[in-house]
Amino acid sequence: MANFFPRWTNFLPLKIAVCAGAVAGGAVLAFTYYATPKTLDAGYQPSQPIPFSHKIHVDQLGLDCRYCHSFVDVSGHSNVPGNNTCWNCHQHVAKDSPKLQPLRNRMDPTLEHPDFGKPIEWVRIHKLADYVYFNHSAHVNRGISCQSCHGQINHMEVVYQENSLSMGWCLECHRAPEKHLRPLEEVFNLNYSDADVAKYSKDAGVKTTEDLGLKLKEHWQISPKTSCATCHH
Repeated sequence: MANFFPRWTNFLPLKIAVCAGAVAGGAVLAFTYYATPKTLDAGYQPSQPIPFSHKIHVDQLGLDCRYCHSFVDVSGHSNVPGNNTCWNCHQHVAKDSPKLQPLRNRMDPTLEHPDFGKPIEWVRIHKLADYVYFNHSAHVNRGISCQSCHGQINHMEVVYQENSLSMGWCLECHRAPEKHLRPLEEVFNLNYSDADVAKYSKDAGVKTTEDLGLKLKEHWQISPKTSCATCHH
């Protein structure tokens, strides 16, 4: 009986298998790279009801983080400022700015606005999965600065998520905490640098913040856990 198929069709199943494998492999690689916190979460920068500038308030005016985030060193979570915190200043400062109209609507009784008394609905930026436990006070009270997780937030006109906050990213810090440890009085100093190290050590070999971090790690006997139960309670 005559052969109806040309000889090259003998290799067709192999070619199909190779192409299917390449497509599947490419899909896995793409998912591995793009479906991660580094690409999905880092850089997230939502619009806020009031365009609050950390650069103006923190870098130029020198406000301490704890003025607005008043629970950060005593609580497991960091609070966002309530209306009263903003109104304490802005009933006197920049009170005619159109950017602050949402605040005036909620705090100025003379306006008789329907939003009076309602909280400002700030958009949360830094989020962890519900099954992840993170305690702000435990980190802040052991020398981990806001800057380690949130980046150079004092220079941000609009806050965005700088780091991925992924499990791997957290483990990097737990395995080498000396890169982030600093004296407790420097935790809220977002301009802390190698130039500040000399104030805390007379040891000539301690020249960088990481050198001092190693000393603090030994002094405080810091040994962060890296087991699953650390964060997944």
